[in-house]
Amino acid sequence: MKKEIRCAIYTRKSSEEGLEQDFNSLDAQREACEAYIKSQMHEGWILIEKQYNDGGYSGGTMERPAFKELLNDIENDEVDIVVVYKVDRLTRSLMDFAKIVDVFDKHETSFVSITQHFNTTTSMGRLTLNILLSFAQFEREVTGERIRDKFAASRKKGMFMHGNAPIGYIKKDGILYEDKEQSSKIKEIFEKYLEFNSVSRLQNYLKENDIYTKSGRMFYKGHLHKILRSKIYVGKIEYKDEEYEGLHEAIIDRATFDKVQKSLDENMVRANNAVGAKHYSLLASKIYDDKNNVMSPSHSRNRHGACYRYYISQAVIQNREYDAGSISKISASEIEDFVCSKVSELITDKEQMLQYMEAFTVRKQNQILKFLETYTPDQVFIRTILNKVILSTNYVKILIDKDLLVKSVEAISFGQILNFKSNEDDILTLNYEVKLSPHRQKGTKIVIDSNKVEYNLTLIQAVTRGFYYNKLVEEGRMPKEFGDSSYIHRLMRLRFLPPYIIEAILNGTQDKTLTLKQLYKMSKI
Repeated sequence: MKKEIRCAIYTRKSSEEGLEQDFNSLDAQREACEAYIKSQMHEGWILIEKQYNDGGYSGGTMERPAFKELLNDIENDEVDIVVVYKVDRLTRSLMDFAKIVDVFDKHETSFVSITQHFNTTTSMGRLTLNILLSFAQFEREVTGERIRDKFAASRKKGMFMHGNAPIGYIKKDGILYEDKEQSSKIKEIFEKYLEFNSVSRLQNYLKENDIYTKSGRMFYKGHLHKILRSKIYVGKIEYKDEEYEGLHEAIIDRATFDKVQKSLDENMVRANNAVGAKHYSLLASKIYDDKNNVMSPSHSRNRHGACYRYYISQAVIQNREYDAGSISKISASEIEDFVCSKVSELITDKEQMLQYMEAFTVRKQNQILKFLETYTPDQVFIRTILNKVILSTNYVKILIDKDLLVKSVEAISFGQILNFKSNEDDILTLNYEVKLSPHRQKGTKIVIDSNKVEYNLTLIQAVTRGFYYNKLVEEGRMPKEFGDSSYIHRLMRLRFLPPYIIEAILNGTQDKTLTLKQLYKMSKI
């Protein structure tokens, strides 16, 4: 008695059209396959009752429910032969077919196409199958190219080929026509946005006034942004980076649309440069210590409510002090003022700026340079051109994106919005030799100072007298009448100052704002 060979029939149709009929394409495929299996009964072929039918699924993907179920049954060794009407019913992808055959071989399952008369158990069958699949995939790709070319040609003519019509229009034969009832909502959305200058406030207004989408749903921020950005409403057809004149009438005039775009751009730049904190931090995400740890904004308040802002190394915040650089905390105002001043120096250096603007005409160069003479860089400008700031105890490095610098000075000179992306191909590094000294007053405050020598005789005398009085005490030569002097005791405490502060005072390189009162507080132990 011959061994029974369990046969499963797989059918597929790409579209759902016609599947509602009593006898459809899937039924026709199955009927032909059943007849073939019956003709092979003498070989022991038997049809299993379970059906594997995928209606409305493309052969270009393996994500088909019935097909996945078939593969699962094959892996469970429940199927010996898979029978299909044509090979492309199983797949149209040569790559996917290789994966399928691998599963078949692993579980000793054959594959038969009844209209092409081969199976995968023979080398000739594999060769024939690969050739057929190659042509099937080629046909599919060519069909896709034809469809894309047809859509592209239609868009160039101004037809709308994107699917459903956007709110405010109805679609007929690829052309948009104004929907009077819905277009009034679009006009109100644009008008109210210019009034509020905020998508959030616009959304609240629409909700409070019961203005909803065509389907009766609330307008969400993302939907409103899409509407306000869409050139459909000024009579254009957009596709990817291409723009065509549409056959439809504009709902919004160009002047209004341009005002909205400018407002959206400005708001986006503000949002991109915001730091999400109550206290604005100019260098948030831009400042690093000399071990490449980002330094995050932080602040504290004293008992009088005064706020002190800092940048603190993430290595310290995450309790990784061993990974922290030589500077782990710095006064925000000190470093921000320093960076702002250096950026101002850069853009007002005519000789240097001319090197970066060689591609501009002489007239444009002169216009930009004249504007920069009186321009004070604002937060948006600085954050746009700034790539990174790196701190060490003896230097500050300011890294500027040269491409964004050129684009930004051009934009601000002619009243345009700063909204550029960096490719970080050409970075200008500004090196400054400075002295960063830890300051223990009110926590670990760090101040920036130049290396210029400036002796403070008051501080020098206080420090030397403190050491002198301490020596007298040790030698027993301190006059008794000085024993109760609080002034003498304060001076003597100065010997407990950190050595680098004493050294800086004696060398005249201390912080120029340092006072004797501050020294007294720093020397408390």
